[in-house]
Amino acid sequence: MAPHPLLDLVRRRISVEEFDATHRLSEDQIRDLVADAAHAPSSFNIQHWRFVAVHRDEDKPRLQEIAFGQQQVADAAVTFIVLGDVRGTEKLPQILQRAVDADMMPQGKADAWVRMAGGIYSDETVARDEAIRSATLASMVLMLAAEARGWASGALSGFDAERVMQEFSIDPRYVPVMLLAVGRPVSHDDARKPRLEVDEILAFDRCRIF
Repeated sequence: MAPHPLLDLVRRRISVEEFDATHRLSEDQIRDLVADAAHAPSSFNIQHWRFVAVHRDEDKPRLQEIAFGQQQVADAAVTFIVLGDVRGTEKLPQILQRAVDADMMPQGKADAWVRMAGGIYSDETVARDEAIRSATLASMVLMLAAEARGWASGALSGFDAERVMQEFSIDPRYVPVMLLAVGRPVSHDDARKPRLEVDEILAFDRCRIF
């Protein structure tokens, strides 16, 4: 059986550090990337992920400074501030009502999901962990969607989260998860840094010290 094209994307995608600063993405193209990202798995379909797309020339330097001067932020066509909604369960009744209205879920099941999610994520630590987990899953889908369109991406964890919140007027209900730069690479080097072998990261049935 021939490998699925998705596997090729997964195996060839690399994080890019140098972007073509002349490359631009339209707002429609940015919307398409986020639409793809929104198909990521989601606990109870809460969809904790949120995105702030920084793509205007006047805004990029503000974000670059907060990201400790990383050049990718200045040169990429767009850098997403990826957020997780720690109070995502508040919107769950409205989200699930859409499934009920579309005859995809009975009202009783929707009500049960709201109760269960409310109980599980009433713990602030659990709610924060899930918000970060969901936003990370969506970010990976977005990176693969960019790769499928012939663009490149790079996830950045080096930034001042508090200043991002202040500078871009982000409500405290959201936690900044990562910055995600997307654009056209200056050059596309397919060489990938060596990865651990499968037997160095996989155990069957029982965990062991790797």
